Amino acid sequence: MFDNLSKYNILLASNSPRRRELLSGLDIGYEVVALPDVDESYPAELVHSEIPTFIARQKAAAYESHLEKNTLLITADTIVWLDGEVFGKPIDEEDAVRMLKALSGKTHEVITGVCLTSKNKQNAFHVTSSVRFAELDEEEIRYYVEKYRPLDKAGAYGIQEWIGYVGVQELKGSYFNVVGLPIQRLYEALKGF
Repeated sequence: MFDNLSKYNILLASNSPRRRELLSGLDIGYEVVALPDVDESYPAELVHSEIPTFIARQKAAAYESHLEKNTLLITADTIVWLDGEVFGKPIDEEDAVRMLKALSGKTHEVITGVCLTSKNKQNAFHVTSSVRFAELDEEEIRYYVEKYRPLDKAGAYGIQEWIGYVGVQELKGSYFNVVGLPIQRLYEALKGF
């Protein structure tokens, strides 16, 4: 299945335990590399899927010095998109509460940009999933934020945690994309790289 990957040393550039767990599910060997303070800013004119795809490419550029002839680097970035606004990682607990109040009772999109990079080739793509939240009251939101501290998650939530159990009414698209890595689409991209 992955004969084409046998010549590569695969690197996952991510601090996310969820991305590591998902990539491990493909039964391919890889190493984790994580630079501190990789720039995740983007030009203000970018919208929707352009944002995480741009950031995934930007992350790949930050690791250029790690690329050797036989290296295949995987970078990714996830955002939540609601009514033309980007919800990245919250800056503090109050920002997380603000985000979850905004998502409550509405449908939002979770968009992950992924970039596969080698010395002489790059393939970037994105996957979008649609998530509908039930109405959440302030007590539920504060309970989740205080107990689970979702400050490292786009949109201030993890679908695989308590809030996903009680709050997600409907999901269209890839569940794993909402967790943080569209693993089926990545599998297809790796097979064709």
